[in-house]
Amino acid sequence: MTTPASPSSTATSTTAAPTTAGTPTAAGSPTATSGSTPGAPASAAWTSFTTADGQLILDLPAAWSVRDPAGELPEGGGAFAEVTNQAGKPLATLRTNMATGSTCTERFPYEVLESQELPALTQNGTAPRYIFETRGNSTTPGPADTPAAAYGIQTSQPPAGDSACAIFQFFTWPPTAAMFGAFFSPENNVTPGAESLPYLEQAKKYAQTDEYRDIKRMITSLRPAG
Repeated sequence: MTTPASPSSTATSTTAAPTTAGTPTAAGSPTATSGSTPGAPASAAWTSFTTADGQLILDLPAAWSVRDPAGELPEGGGAFAEVTNQAGKPLATLRTNMATGSTCTERFPYEVLESQELPALTQNGTAPRYIFETRGNSTTPGPADTPAAAYGIQTSQPPAGDSACAIFQFFTWPPTAAMFGAFFSPENNVTPGAESLPYLEQAKKYAQTDEYRDIKRMITSLRPAG
């Protein structure tokens, strides 16, 4: 994610080899598509983007931008792309070839705002899910003593019961694991008219915006190239 993860979950790339950020290669160039599909959100013009390593494709509004690579790649390569909106605000990060691990030392109140299976990304017979979820509430803080909300893809099942471990949104993808999403940030995920509301209320309001619907459509469009 583009914002700090909770202390009880960790995710790191394998040993990085220095690279120079620059414009995407031909494989990482957006290709225009014709208009929107029926029932699509506010953004009428969309493009398809292939990651610079040629392994994954996603759809996004034509007015948004992708920086690929967005930083140093791990040893062995992979994808590292950051999507920004018209204002240059980062909305989601896509990374592959990640080494991940988590330890559930605490549990928190939670809410699942949305969840959707993604069959196109099935690995080893298991399809990951798109999820928008929260941790903590107005009386019980979440990880790092603050509420948290995030949208992205995960292989693990959505939380159940009355509490959940810290948010850990990663999915199985060759050669190890991948991520595509972000923690909700009021600075980046602007919700007009909700600026004075508590963090979690802003996140819930954001889920009703056209920008969020575009983000969800983009993330759930992720699929193998070719």
